[in-house]
Amino acid sequence: MNELVRSLPSPTLPGLHLPTCLLLDTHKGWLFKWTNYLKGYQRRWFVLSNGLLSYYRTQAEMAHTCRGTIPLATAHIEVGDTCHLVLTSGGRHYHLKATSEAECQLWVTALQQAKANATLLMHHSDDSGDEGPVPQEDRALTQGVLKTLAGKLEDLSTCNELIGKHGAALQRSLSELEELRGSADNTDKVKAVNERATLFRITSNAMINACRDFLDVAESHSRRWQKALQHEREQRHHLEETIEQLAKQHNSLERAWRENPASYTGVECSREGDASDENDEAEFFDAMEESPAFITVTARGEIQHKRSGSNQSMMSGGVPTDWTHNENDTSGTNHIQLRRTRRSRIPDKPNYSLNLWSIMKNCIGKDLSKIPMPVNFNEPLSMLQRLSEDLEYSELLDRAARCDSPLEQMCLVAAFSVSSYSTTVRRTAKPFNPLLGETYELDRLEEYGYRSISEQVSHHPPAAAHHVTSQRGWTLRQHIAIDSKFRGKYISVMPLGNIHLQFHSNGNHYVWSKVTSTVHNIIVGKLWIDQSGDIEIVNNTTKDTCRLKFSPYSYFSREVPRKVTGVVEDREGTARYILSGTWDDKMESSRIVDSSQGCGGSEGKQKTVYQTLQSKLLWKKYPLPDNAENMHFFSSLALTLNEPEEGVAPTDSRLRPDQRLMEAGLWDEANAQKQRLEEQQRLDRKRREAQAHQALEEGQDIEGYQPLWFEKRTDETTGENTYIYRGGYWEAKERQDWSQCPDIF
Repeated sequence: MNELVRSLPSPTLPGLHLPTCLLLDTHKGWLFKWTNYLKGYQRRWFVLSNGLLSYYRTQAEMAHTCRGTIPLATAHIEVGDTCHLVLTSGGRHYHLKATSEAECQLWVTALQQAKANATLLMHHSDDSGDEGPVPQEDRALTQGVLKTLAGKLEDLSTCNELIGKHGAALQRSLSELEELRGSADNTDKVKAVNERATLFRITSNAMINACRDFLDVAESHSRRWQKALQHEREQRHHLEETIEQLAKQHNSLERAWRENPASYTGVECSREGDASDENDEAEFFDAMEESPAFITVTARGEIQHKRSGSNQSMMSGGVPTDWTHNENDTSGTNHIQLRRTRRSRIPDKPNYSLNLWSIMKNCIGKDLSKIPMPVNFNEPLSMLQRLSEDLEYSELLDRAARCDSPLEQMCLVAAFSVSSYSTTVRRTAKPFNPLLGETYELDRLEEYGYRSISEQVSHHPPAAAHHVTSQRGWTLRQHIAIDSKFRGKYISVMPLGNIHLQFHSNGNHYVWSKVTSTVHNIIVGKLWIDQSGDIEIVNNTTKDTCRLKFSPYSYFSREVPRKVTGVVEDREGTARYILSGTWDDKMESSRIVDSSQGCGGSEGKQKTVYQTLQSKLLWKKYPLPDNAENMHFFSSLALTLNEPEEGVAPTDSRLRPDQRLMEAGLWDEANAQKQRLEEQQRLDRKRREAQAHQALEEGQDIEGYQPLWFEKRTDETTGENTYIYRGGYWEAKERQDWSQCPDIF
């Protein structure tokens, strides 16, 4: 048996062939790992090797059974109290404890060094976005990875052969045992069967570990390969567009020359033959004042933008900023619009400590919006900007607008409603409460074809109105009021109001609401957020419905955390699609082909069993930017929301001083500005109340606060009182006429 164990492939990941400076030393030892509330910390044998931290119940298990593996390249290492450390990887938290501070320090040093080396390896293999040829080091690393994957496949083949061999032997032994029942040799045969069963189990475990290692390697590199593939697709797309523009430009030049060849002095000079080629070219381009833009494609496929008679706008390396072509242009020339580059990082979050209990102990049961909070508990975004983050995955609505089937369209709308929660998984900080009259615009016409405007229309209760119009065939609006309560151990945030989505081509009008968000461990422990409740999406045009269920997290449940399930039904109530996934990762749909009544479920109710086709991916979450843990876990869109923008209204959230100071890391100054703004808002409210009281005494009509860009109406579809965009904002921005805007900052 020992010979067989030694012949099996190693369950640990073999090291890549890398430079000596990147090879990782193996570190082994006992640590205590938190398992659950019933068993607490349990002693486990940990092995650190090649950027992977594996753990086993005993040292003997290293030969056949690995209990788990943590890739350190993407893990976050956090040192807790005495002898404690926490590893976070793939959404899971591993709580570990050493027997002494010295041992804990040794592990922390080894883990940090392994993480640094593994991260360096990832940087070597990552696609950096450079449009040049792949460096020799990256090519060698990719070949090394492919070689490792090929080795894992060979290990799987070896294990498969051994399993087949010992499985057949085990079957023969069982047959012989049946024949010799009651014989004196029965004891020996039973012993032989046990030995073969043990060999079979060890081989099976080794194969499972080899499969796990193979998947770990494939998954760790799949994202980089997908990124490289996407980059190549974009380059091909840009190249095709550029070639098309060059062809149009050539035709335009040729047509213009044929219509008036005498106007091109370069041609006349060439006829006389008394000018050089360089002079001919200079005169030719000087004469082309009618065509303001030219596109040049270099040998590497880079796009260069040259503008006649003006300075060239280039980024480093001669590569211009992003550009778009006006396809509706019929003037015979090519108008190129430069697209701005959005920022990809903000200043790192400073580490300020604060006694939460001293602030919250007297606030239990109160409305969270009425509790004076320092900026230490905030993130540098307002609630209006968080509302605009619902558009993170607007491409789902673009796809839905092109969808012919209303039921498939419903599936995409449901995926969009779930995707808005994916940015909250680690965003436990509180957004700034907008001031009354505060606005926020998000203009993404060039990039994604939409622009949105939101306004704080009420302060108590806090309520905001939001309107989005897309050139790609849809309009979205929502009026959301926030009701939040502090319950001692957790905070519940209940959004009240409906979201309306209408598609221009078929007129389908969808309505749904949001679920409850809960922030746990307010006083003790690590903050974490959960979403729970039901969403019913109704297509008021076709009467199709979708019911989504956000399952609350339970430690004792075997369900997948953050699980979301749903059923899409047509107007007759027949289930047509099954939706499944998690609100922090992805959503899939499966078309139902048959249904039947199964065995009784809970409370004696019959379950409906659906037979479906293969599931189809609807939505997948984007990975967070690098260093996101130090930037409030903002997504790529969230990083751009507070970016300074020219021409916005003076009430825009970007201009809010306390929020701007907090983003810059000046939290003391931000707290002073926040206190000033809140006091100013209280004085404004008292002044309005005094004016209303005076009007009441004089018998005049009392007109409450009226928002600037939205007005209160009764919705024709739902019958609710809601705020609807009255128009005028984008026209005022074009004129730069903000005389109506109040001075709130």
